[in-house]
Amino acid sequence: MRSVARVTGVIGRIALYLSGTGLVIMTAMIAAQVFWRYVLNDSIIWTEPGSVMVMGWFIFLGAAVGVREGYHLSFDVLLLVLPMRVKLWLYSISDTVVVAFGTGMMWYGYQLLDKTKDNTIPSLGISGAFDFFPLVAGGFLLVIFSLERLARRAAGMPTARFGESIDEDELNGLVPANRIEENR
Repeated sequence: MRSVARVTGVIGRIALYLSGTGLVIMTAMIAAQVFWRYVLNDSIIWTEPGSVMVMGWFIFLGAAVGVREGYHLSFDVLLLVLPMRVKLWLYSISDTVVVAFGTGMMWYGYQLLDKTKDNTIPSLGISGAFDFFPLVAGGFLLVIFSLERLARRAAGMPTARFGESIDEDELNGLVPANRIEENR
């Protein structure tokens, strides 16, 4: 399980860096469009659809990493009064629902991708399927990161939750399993 945690940690880090890079690229594209339009009195036709496409990537990749690292908001009032054993079951139910959601993203995202593969985005000259690749990739990452969380919990390893502090070594499986829930 520790080797799986290391691999998903690397995948998560790559997805996070790609997401951050996408945010910077999208910002540069929009800034260039504003400059061209209002300073040069011209327009770059590909920046709007291109920036929307890049935005899809950084949103879905970032959201998947947020699931892995426990940064998504949740309604935890009930969990504050429940014993740890019950909390772990509820966390597992939540992660199972996220697996189902990610599977749906992949399934329906692929259907959209398949239906638009023959269309061309006029200003970019590429297939309309590129608009839906982030949906499929984000769904895939949601599934593998949520399955990792379920497997970690079953193996007695820690999983990050919003508002809890787990260092990166613990999250990536570099800390012994006997330190798991004893500090919580």
